[in-house]
Amino acid sequence: MINAPAKTTPSAAPRAHPPETLEGWYALHQIFSVDRAPSNRTSPTQPIAAAPLPDDGWSAYARLIGSAGDLMAMHFRPTLDDIGVAQRSVSTLSIAPRLRLRYSFLSVTEAGLYHLTAQLARDAAERGGTVGDEAYTTALSKRILEERDNPHVRRRLYPAIPDGMPYVSFYPMSKRRVAGQNWYGLSLDERSRLMQTHGMTGRRYAGRVLQVITGAIGFDAWEWGVTLFAKDPLDFKKLVTDMRFDEVSAQYADFGEFYVGKLVPEGDLERAFETI
Repeated sequence: MINAPAKTTPSAAPRAHPPETLEGWYALHQIFSVDRAPSNRTSPTQPIAAAPLPDDGWSAYARLIGSAGDLMAMHFRPTLDDIGVAQRSVSTLSIAPRLRLRYSFLSVTEAGLYHLTAQLARDAAERGGTVGDEAYTTALSKRILEERDNPHVRRRLYPAIPDGMPYVSFYPMSKRRVAGQNWYGLSLDERSRLMQTHGMTGRRYAGRVLQVITGAIGFDAWEWGVTLFAKDPLDFKKLVTDMRFDEVSAQYADFGEFYVGKLVPEGDLERAFETI
């Protein structure tokens, strides 16, 4: 009698752990069209400024070029409630009666700790522990404090309006979740490798482009927002082109609409649209 081989149940694939992240200021991007009807023109009733608030965030405005919208407002604040105040403050601008909201994007500045999380997960596995156990949590807390004190990380979480970079580009993006191209099904080590390569491409543009990454999972249909500042707008094209040839973008990224324009100097918002 020949015994049939015992049936085996395939072991479940290891869980794809999310990377740890650091968050800083909340962000709100608003896209407006400007009503061109003469009857809606108003005289300035108050100065309109970029409203820089070094310790508590800032707001800035950009006149859009080549877009369905005319104006982009960018607000960065410490809390979600502060963002609500900034959102409502737009209605107090002298140009407010002419503004028509076309799109908005809510998010928070984010630094993804892919490499750190992958390293801690490997350490846990080597000692026979698990992600999230006491040793992992203790090591994570220590490393997060170190990361928050890193000047580079702080600039990412609490960005300033860069000097000499008047052009701005904003776009939302997400990672794919389709068969054969599911970012969230990749191992943490693989995602860490891909993001490290992706980051190296961005670093080649240091000094030419300032990049602000904001996370929007749970806040918006798109998962991240990217805000770029540059002296030369052609650097937007060059940077985004280079990054699309990285494997992480070529295989796993979807992009929304791009909004490109030029920052309006402090106090000049009304004047920038007076001819419309």
